[in-house]
Amino acid sequence: MYESEKKKEELERTAFRRCEKKYKLYYDNNKNKKIQIPKPVHLTDVLDFRSILDSHNRNADLPHGVTVLHHNFTSPVFSLQNRPGFYLIPGALSIEKQCSLIRESLTDFPQPPNRTNHNAIYGPICDLFLAAKEGKVLIQDQSPISSSEPDPHFGHRDGKGWTFTTEKDESLRKCKSISASSLLRKLRWTTLGLQFEWSKRNYDVSLPHNKIPEPLCDLAKQLAKPALPAGVDFKPEAAIVNYFGLGDTLGGHLDDMEADWSMPIVSLSLGCKAIFLLGGKSREDPPLAMFLRSGDVVLMAGEARECFHGVPRIFTDRENAEIGHLEEQLKHEDDLCFLKYIQTSRININIRQVF
Repeated sequence: MYESEKKKEELERTAFRRCEKKYKLYYDNNKNKKIQIPKPVHLTDVLDFRSILDSHNRNADLPHGVTVLHHNFTSPVFSLQNRPGFYLIPGALSIEKQCSLIRESLTDFPQPPNRTNHNAIYGPICDLFLAAKEGKVLIQDQSPISSSEPDPHFGHRDGKGWTFTTEKDESLRKCKSISASSLLRKLRWTTLGLQFEWSKRNYDVSLPHNKIPEPLCDLAKQLAKPALPAGVDFKPEAAIVNYFGLGDTLGGHLDDMEADWSMPIVSLSLGCKAIFLLGGKSREDPPLAMFLRSGDVVLMAGEARECFHGVPRIFTDRENAEIGHLEEQLKHEDDLCFLKYIQTSRININIRQVF
């Protein structure tokens, strides 16, 4: 009975879901529960654009179905014949730019009025990364907030505010609390520019927000050019920064909330290597799997905007994370806190034109 139910479950899964499960992180059972051994995963079918780039630079060879464009970039732009509108630029970001964006993603980008996944529970949180670095704890203030305008340093869930304090504070014994380091590890997304209203499934231009920093706008405009007709400019208006830790995934989905799907999404990869799945217009279309490394840039425009995509796996082990260049660049004392984070994490910045 169990086997028949298992086979039925397999048949009911979509092609995209089956591929997600193929690459997802699983652990072998171990009697000593303190030791978890990742199950091996076969990666022979995963497209490796770094290897493709190396081969192309040596002898101009390309795998079947892969083409290369030249747009005066420092790195070639690859496309896939069966996924029009999809482009991958391996190593498009310099090491210095990668490190700069990692720092900003952890310190500046999550600052209010930009919102994060923590807002729903704790309200706006200022200086989370600094608080984690200093070993602080977020505690719930037991006194109701009297002002109708919430202080940007506090939340307002259930009429109570939250504020950072030190672990030695006596008030911890009486209040709900959570360490800043735990909150940092539970940070999953933050928004930049125009804010996406999840409850309305659309952008709300009335929500307060910080503009996308000008250097990031300029970078996105330049990177978007291969996906646009000559003379058409990309206008960065909103961005979502996703944070991945060990075992985190991003399920198959469409980015379909922007008004004009012909405009590309510019996606920047930072930190540990990941597997990216690019499917078709149906979840039943078998997806292509490819590696994304720190510094790689993906563009999705036109028909590719209608393709399901997701991230079923990131690699945080030293052998497969492939972040040696970041470790070398972030080895100075002032950067060690950023290094410690990114050694087991991936950050993805998706920049969009909304209107």
